Amino acid sequence: MRSKSIPRLVRVLPYKRTTRCFSTSPPRFAGQVRIVEVGPRDGLQNEKKSISLEIKLELIKRLAQTGVRDIEAGSFVAPKWVPQMANSADVLNHLLGHPPSAPHPITYNYLVPNLKGLQNLLRTADGVKPGTAPDLSQPTEDSDSLPTLPPSPKEQEEAEPAPITSTEDPNEMPSDTSGVNDPVKPASSSALGNQTEISIFTAATEAFSKANTNCSIAESLDRCKEIVTLAKSRDIRVRGYVSVALGCPYEGPDVAPSRVAEVTASLLEMGVDEVSVADTTGMGTAPRTRDLLKTLSAAGVANQDLALHFHDTYGQALVNVVVGLEHGIRAFDSSVGGLGGCPYSKGATGNVATEDLVYCLHSLGATTGVDVEKMAEIGSWISTELGRENDSRAGKAVLARLRT
Repeated sequence: MRSKSIPRLVRVLPYKRTTRCFSTSPPRFAGQVRIVEVGPRDGLQNEKKSISLEIKLELIKRLAQTGVRDIEAGSFVAPKWVPQMANSADVLNHLLGHPPSAPHPITYNYLVPNLKGLQNLLRTADGVKPGTAPDLSQPTEDSDSLPTLPPSPKEQEEAEPAPITSTEDPNEMPSDTSGVNDPVKPASSSALGNQTEISIFTAATEAFSKANTNCSIAESLDRCKEIVTLAKSRDIRVRGYVSVALGCPYEGPDVAPSRVAEVTASLLEMGVDEVSVADTTGMGTAPRTRDLLKTLSAAGVANQDLALHFHDTYGQALVNVVVGLEHGIRAFDSSVGGLGGCPYSKGATGNVATEDLVYCLHSLGATTGVDVEKMAEIGSWISTELGRENDSRAGKAVLARLRT
């Protein structure tokens, strides 16, 4: 039987060679990244050497001229728990009365552990008039009435460590001394636009919450809600911290991401404007940071409501920052010179150094507006003042280059 010819259904088109690209992925833009400088508060609170008010104010003054827009300036906690923060009322007085020159307005943040802490802050702020400041050689009236933390069951024993809170163009590589598209301009007064905000804190594990604040997570959230209610009645922005989100000195490194998401959502629901998710102990790794961020997203927490706070105990801070950047986080906490530490975790080192963070972000095409050279100079200066090693690798390298 003669077979029928099968009609040709596909017409062969002539092959045209195309230029092969190295990557078919769309370019990723790092964009604008916000740096929250925590050195004057989180960085200094655990220092053993006594730090004068003059040194604190000089540190803040210098930081204000680097281009950073957010600075943690103090903490309204009991002096017996955190002696280094005992003069925070004086810091607030001075910054309200005589704010340092800066290229743009700055938000100054103060940690408050409870309602009394916020009330003391408000009383201090309400008594200050622009252009006035206390005699820096004398303590303020409020110095002796700063808030106290909940009674400790070991109050009669040797003093415990201080409470802590550590406890969102692709091709051109920017200069390591600029913020790419937002260079730091010569310092000028922008004091009229300065803002005062507060921070509150809780934890992702019950053990750490008990050790740090002598209460459960639920109880700490109740306290936070009281603070937020009063702050909002005064139109004050509130920042929240979730400590030990990637590892706890008591419960180990495997903190449940779902617990972190639950606590974070609770803070946002009560009116907190931004939550800084903190790797207090520096146990975080890239895979666990990624898992945590995915869990937060799945829980409905938006990237713009988050900041990340890394310690560099195991040298993973910048790796985790890049993971956060790829996920879409655009706010990160850091401390000049790598100041800081965790008294509840043996071997825990300071916060990721601001100089290292800024250098890394600029190399990835991000815009921060922060002058890394100025920041490096400050890191060297404050480390010398404190009699400690400068923990910023980038800062020391930048200074070495500048001085050759």
